[in-house]
Amino acid sequence: MSQAKVDRNKEQKANKKKIVAQQRRRHIVGTICGWAIMLALVGWAGYSAYDAYESSKPLKTIYADLTSINEYSASLTSTE
Repeated sequence: MSQAKVDRNKEQKANKKKIVAQQRRRHIVGTICGWAIMLALVGWAGYSAYDAYESSKPLKTIYADLTSINEYSASLTSTE
């Protein structure tokens, strides 16, 4: 083996704990980010489906008898 390869192997052995800890952190961060993205996509899809469902429902119509208000406003304009 060349001296550079031997030195590299010694450095990897010396820093093995640090390297393994860094790999674990990257794995955990990747997993958390993946779950967050998945949760956001599922939430967005659910909200979109709910919004589409609500927009397809017919609007509730309210009927009111406005004859007395019309008569009152007509009486106000006719007396002036």
